[in-house]
Amino acid sequence: MVFKSNLLCKIIGFNHLINNQLYKSKYLTIFKRLGSHSVLALIALIVIGGATRVMEAGLACPDWPLCYGSFLPFNHMNLRVFLEWFHRLDAFLVGILILFKFSLSIIWKNEIPNWLPKTYSLLLFLVIVQGSFGALTVINLLDSYTVTGHLLIAFLLLITTISINQNLENDDIEEPLIWWRFLMFFPLLLTLIQSFIGVRLSSTWSAHICLSFNKQCLILNTHKLFAFPISISILLIIATAIYKRSLLNENWKYLSALIFLLFFQIALGVLSLKTNLNEPIFIIGHQLNASLFIAILTTLIFRNPFTKKGLNHSLNSQMVGINS
Repeated sequence: MVFKSNLLCKIIGFNHLINNQLYKSKYLTIFKRLGSHSVLALIALIVIGGATRVMEAGLACPDWPLCYGSFLPFNHMNLRVFLEWFHRLDAFLVGILILFKFSLSIIWKNEIPNWLPKTYSLLLFLVIVQGSFGALTVINLLDSYTVTGHLLIAFLLLITTISINQNLENDDIEEPLIWWRFLMFFPLLLTLIQSFIGVRLSSTWSAHICLSFNKQCLILNTHKLFAFPISISILLIIATAIYKRSLLNENWKYLSALIFLLFFQIALGVLSLKTNLNEPIFIIGHQLNASLFIAILTTLIFRNPFTKKGLNHSLNSQMVGINS
């Protein structure tokens, strides 16, 4: 009788575990899909922001958050006004999407990992700060530091969103390779600094002044020099992955994209300088490439090779208990 009672309890526990995992899978799938849309929207937002800056459209809408006092300024519409208006619209939609994910995480907090609502609250905070910087860029008439902060917060939003997505994909990480993450962190940090210098370069007109009058070349020279440590760090990562064959097998698609983006970024930078920054397509492509570079580095940091745990281990333990 005692044996039947114990067996029944274990079967009930086993069924509860299965149902719980299915519910979690259902909810987490929704967050994964929303997260993928968020990444695409953020990359588009960064690129459109770069196009707005290159086309000198940052003040095309003289007021904020509306544009010429209306949501859709038909009477003032031209290319520059459209870029600034669309940039704000995309930012608004990204904010709504993140607010929606945060709300879902609160509603489903009992069915999802505990870290998810907390991380979404951080993401929502970054959106608020990003919107504030967007307003300040207009109020402060495109102040260089404000524009730079605006872009860096956008990159932080992208990094945080990708880290959430990867943690959802790898919810069963047990033993991440810390040294691999540390190795990836260096080029990511260097790329963020490089982007900071790049925005300072364009927002202070230092590049044009240097190329035209050979003055104020410090920022431009620093921007060019930073390509060397970034390139060396990426080549070191590739060499490490080749040495540790398992890392290459796990990540070869991302590593191939990373090396391609590195050389393509250098080529775009050279072309931008060769054309005296007069070809917007090269500068906008440079911004897009930097966004993709940061996205792939972040993905590699959070998709470490890992040891499976969770459902498989739990099911095995339950089966062992039932069999015993």
